[in-house]
Amino acid sequence: MSTTTVAAVDIGASSGRVMLGHVGPGELRLEHVARFPTGSVVLPDGLHVNVVELYRAVVDGLREARRRATASGGPDIASIGIDAWAVDYGLLRDGRLLGVPYHYRDSRTDAAVRSVHQAVPFTELYAENGLQFLPFNTLYQLTADNTAGMLHLADQALLIPDLLAYWLTGERVAEATNASTTGLLRVDGSAWNTSLIERLGLPDSILPPLVRPGETIGRITEQSPTGLDGATVTAVGSHDTASAVVAVPMTEPDAAYISCGTWGLVGVELEHPVLSDAAREANFTNEGGVDGRVRFLHNVMGLWLLSESVRAWEAESGETIELNGLLDAAGAVTDLQPVFDANDPRFMPPGDMPTRIAAWLREHDLPVPESRAAMVRCIVESLADAFADAVLTASELSGKPVSVIHVVGGGSQNELLCRLTAQRAGLPVLAGPVEATALGNVLVQARALGVLPGSLEALRDLVARTTRPRRDDP
Repeated sequence: MSTTTVAAVDIGASSGRVMLGHVGPGELRLEHVARFPTGSVVLPDGLHVNVVELYRAVVDGLREARRRATASGGPDIASIGIDAWAVDYGLLRDGRLLGVPYHYRDSRTDAAVRSVHQAVPFTELYAENGLQFLPFNTLYQLTADNTAGMLHLADQALLIPDLLAYWLTGERVAEATNASTTGLLRVDGSAWNTSLIERLGLPDSILPPLVRPGETIGRITEQSPTGLDGATVTAVGSHDTASAVVAVPMTEPDAAYISCGTWGLVGVELEHPVLSDAAREANFTNEGGVDGRVRFLHNVMGLWLLSESVRAWEAESGETIELNGLLDAAGAVTDLQPVFDANDPRFMPPGDMPTRIAAWLREHDLPVPESRAAMVRCIVESLADAFADAVLTASELSGKPVSVIHVVGGGSQNELLCRLTAQRAGLPVLAGPVEATALGNVLVQARALGVLPGSLEALRDLVARTTRPRRDDP
């Protein structure tokens, strides 16, 4: 088996990237090609995903990826994989996009949540789909669109990575790991839950056929100006967390993971879902992973709290503020800082995060940090507390012992956060790789091409042999 080159389109909630992956037995290397913002856009009717601009950035990135791959006589790109965040979708009719997709942070689902839970009480809903309650899950968004009359106009709903793949290939499918986050898939991931869909009054005809990671979606058409006409688009774990978990170097059986970016996804990998009353009450989710694994996890607000705070301070001061400098200053803060509930829903929408945090602290008779460095320390302490609690709860609920925590994604670079998480959990933290999502995307493609053999454990062993995580002990 020889080395091959594939392209990974990896789109997070804050930024997207196109990377070349050079992979083979004993080799796993990423080459950054393009990076672009994926922020939301405010229109008169609410918060939206600028998906057309997103597609343009992906096309430009793939064009540049091909140029780099072949510039020195190297092999052409053998495959392309796309992953992105979950739950958001575009509605189509006769293949045409009906309006700009809503962003999950928009508040339009408030009434839809009540409507869904009246039709199917949450206790029953959890037994049907195994998902934690998040007010932006796809089934609530679709219910809001149904109430607004939009589903009567549409004949298809495609999640964001599936929509991008459709524009590249002309094939309309739903990749299974991302479909598992909609709330409309059977809890075993085998098929769409048609009985639940009927109870919710949604048309199941808008949901496309499922594909699994490693299957071919289609080939890039001449209408897609990438220069990659005829190239294969391969299904990967198109939910970015599913791809990230593939590349967590868990060479030990008793590990937990934190995929830390805009969100912190904290949990363990299991063979079967956990649907107990305790899991439901703790708001843990059972999402589909690659190779039929279950991602038993809890969403924590994540680095969003820091990025929104920096954005607010920049707007206030009119100056550019470097987060790394604030983190260094926060690390030097010696005064004990209060801890707030990082999962409070008031922190989800965009806005002035420091003011919201200060209000939470005052409501709970806690002191408000007096400087930006102290506020950053307060945020990081609160995230570490939430992460540690989620790890220990995941272990307790699942019965899976945990002796080490792997932190991957952008948050693995935050040494203060990793160190405090280790202290609060009482467990060692292994930080890295940073680009776990792109690596997982690449690994699934390489295995589908026959370049790499075997199980998820074999893929993770390659990650462990080609990366060096940083260790923080309690």
